[in-house]
Amino acid sequence: MSTTVPEDPERRTWLATASLTGGAGVLSTAVPFVASMAPSERAKAIGAPVEVDLHGLAPGELRTVEWRGQPVFVLRRSGAMLEALAGHDEWLADPQSRRSAQPEFARNAGRSARPELGVLVGICTHLGCIPTFRPTPGARDIGPAWPGGFFCPCHGSKFDLAGRVFKNVPAPTNLTVPPYGFVGPSRLLIGSEAVA
Repeated sequence: MSTTVPEDPERRTWLATASLTGGAGVLSTAVPFVASMAPSERAKAIGAPVEVDLHGLAPGELRTVEWRGQPVFVLRRSGAMLEALAGHDEWLADPQSRRSAQPEFARNAGRSARPELGVLVGICTHLGCIPTFRPTPGARDIGPAWPGGFFCPCHGSKFDLAGRVFKNVPAPTNLTVPPYGFVGPSRLLIGSEAVA
């Protein structure tokens, strides 16, 4: 025995409307849920790579950016600054950076991927203070033999323009060089060694 149900156009309209409304509800709930899975600005600051635009960074100029909650110094070294790096190895505790933290590509006198660009975590390796940028050679308050670099006024630690620590100061090691790479001719990516 077969039974056939008579067609009901109102029922069909109601089912179609209910399906569309339910689908829209699912979609409106899913979009914010999926968006909430993306890292927040705070999470990005804690660990995500940070992109730095190097346009307008003149020779001798320092720019400070934040990566993982730490200041990172980005210094475009001038020709005179590069020359100054070669003349004071005897004053340095670790001129070849053998005891210091840096990527393999930064094991050179400039501790950098490109000689004119210094990228350093701006935290003194003694007690975590932030050194000041003191680029002028022979600064009287630091000493007549000062070649220019970073000076930590808290306890007197000194670092040259490549972040290498001087002898007989409290800081035990050179400033840290974070992992970094380039994503274009004038765009730096701190936190990743991807190179374009």
